[in-house]
Amino acid sequence: MEYVNLGQCGLKVSRLCLGTMNMGSKQWKPWIFDEAQSEPLIRHALENGINFIDLADFYSSGAGEEVVGRVINRIANRDELVLTTKVGYPIGAGLNNQGHSRKHIMESIDASLRRLGTDYVDIYMLHYFDVNTPIEETWAAMNDIVRSGKARYVGVSTMTTWQLAKILWCCERNGYAKPINMQLQLNCAYREEEREMIPFCRDQGLGVSVFSPLARGLLSCDFNSVRNKTDFFTQEMYADATSLNVAQSVSHVAQLRGVPPAQIAQAWVINHPGVDCMLVGADSVQQIDSAIEALNTPLSEDERYELERNYTPCDLINDYTAGKRIARESRPARGLFALDNVEKRNIA
Repeated sequence: MEYVNLGQCGLKVSRLCLGTMNMGSKQWKPWIFDEAQSEPLIRHALENGINFIDLADFYSSGAGEEVVGRVINRIANRDELVLTTKVGYPIGAGLNNQGHSRKHIMESIDASLRRLGTDYVDIYMLHYFDVNTPIEETWAAMNDIVRSGKARYVGVSTMTTWQLAKILWCCERNGYAKPINMQLQLNCAYREEEREMIPFCRDQGLGVSVFSPLARGLLSCDFNSVRNKTDFFTQEMYADATSLNVAQSVSHVAQLRGVPPAQIAQAWVINHPGVDCMLVGADSVQQIDSAIEALNTPLSEDERYELERNYTPCDLINDYTAGKRIARESRPARGLFALDNVEKRNIA
């Protein structure tokens, strides 16, 4: 396992972070693992040097934190781990049980700590940017959580660059604790964060951790999996022709390499010059092993071209662009992956 400082702070994390959206209660989504199914995955991740675990109160409506918390408290030393959880999306009933108001944030950190069975989280993160709450109110609450010791650091996820700039401006103006980490979506089928967000994070000293390296499972190229068939977000974000063409290119590269498509898609992400850490959401220990192998899977120029040639610009994926994906077209294949060469290899 490789370890890095997250951005310019002193916190050291493994370059792979265990994602836990698939752990909790099947009552939430059909592809969720219960506690008995989740423990072997968590144990295998820890045994292979992963010390970074990502959660959110939204996952399984809180049951995800409960499941992961019980497993960690049973098999691991809490102080050796870096735990992060997120706040913002609806959990429970009531108008104030969502968003980033002071009321919701203060109630949510206590509820998350209770479910996790710990006195603190290492990073407490906004799950998105709440346009309905003044950022001064939100970040004053986040700063108070750090000062209280309930979180060691704060972070952010899934927003535009100008929104992150507004948060940093608020921190500078008021002397608040600054976010140390930006968690964003990046993969072969979605690269919009390369334009502004990643360079801005690098300039401002934030770490970059990437979720959905497999495009919600699409780039595993298992098109008949339960998640690919039932996950609403996969259909919303990655059902366009360009994304499917990208998946086909991932499959071509993987076939030539003789490795799983997921390993190739993850290798593209983890070797990205702007990325510190990559989240791994695994359904099996073999999938964790594939992500570990991706750490040592350099890609050739031809392979990179094949993985990237289908990509064309699109709208941002966030809470405000649902249902507004634009049509995209791909560039033609070339070199080893040109149609004639692919057909010749298939015939051979």
